[in-house]
Amino acid sequence: MPPSNNAAVLPHAKSHPLQIHPALYPSAGPDQVIIKVSALAINPADHMVQSMGDDLFPSTYPYILGNDVAGTVVEVGSSVTAFKPGDRALALTIGSTPGEGGFQEYVCVKTNVVARIPDEVSFAQAAVLPLGFATAASGLYVPGYLELELPTVAAAEPMGKTVLIWAGASSVGSNAIQLARASGYDVFTTCSPRNFEYCTTLGAERVFDYRSPTVVEDLVAAFKGRTCAGGFAIFPGSEECVIDVMAEIEGEKVVVCAMAVAAEKKAREDVRVKEMFGGSLRTSELAGYLYHEFLPEALRTGKFRCVPEPLVVGHGLGSIQGAVDRLKEGGISAQKVVVTL
Repeated sequence: MPPSNNAAVLPHAKSHPLQIHPALYPSAGPDQVIIKVSALAINPADHMVQSMGDDLFPSTYPYILGNDVAGTVVEVGSSVTAFKPGDRALALTIGSTPGEGGFQEYVCVKTNVVARIPDEVSFAQAAVLPLGFATAASGLYVPGYLELELPTVAAAEPMGKTVLIWAGASSVGSNAIQLARASGYDVFTTCSPRNFEYCTTLGAERVFDYRSPTVVEDLVAAFKGRTCAGGFAIFPGSEECVIDVMAEIEGEKVVVCAMAVAAEKKAREDVRVKEMFGGSLRTSELAGYLYHEFLPEALRTGKFRCVPEPLVVGHGLGSIQGAVDRLKEGGISAQKVVVTL
């Protein structure tokens, strides 16, 4: 008989607070694993879906939110050979069925977005990675976006090109800086001055104050004599500044936008603009390499860090609504809200 399962459920559109209810124990398909969740992280999409409901996108209710989990593999599907029960793992939980939402005790996940984590990485630390890592990797590597060279754990050959990452202290930005450096690219990024050192420790060569009235001019001047590999605009509205920079420098004049709406309409004759979905990596052949080969070894060797740092705000499913509200309030910088189970 399977274990009992419980979930923090959105019973209907725009409902608040989340309701704690028994949930069906998920069934693993051939290429899936079931993970007993020990920690989960909160993302802006969680409070956006809760507050906007079908105004954001049509959903089927009851709905289980949650994209970032870490825990222990307890079951594997019939075709799975890369994982076994007892493996410590992190996973990207984006699905259209209740069994695939992260805000529950047991979750079912496709193995291409599951990565083993070393013993020295806590579940709370690991939970900050999945969606930020996937979004960053989608923008940097998936065909149709920036299409950079893939990252390696060994020292990468210098590409001689520079990537502009707007919002380097964000979850996506923190992952994007590390990935771009592991691919051999130099990185320019933006953030608030209090996070300059943080972004530098992740590998950014130059860091700029995004609120400076001369930030575009400063970036254009910094790119003089360099070849650009493209720009990554992570927050809504930032794409305009990145486009302005791309229009004035040498190299790939393409901007990938992670959270922008109708950003492609802002493209210019000499600057291409691409909108992307953070879960694009799930359907890419690159996912297996990034989650199964690069990330586990990079974590083990210290090549890749679990950042932003986890801000653990509670324990148990009953703490999730407060965590979602805490993120929605704002004021969190270079941290990611986490709940342990």
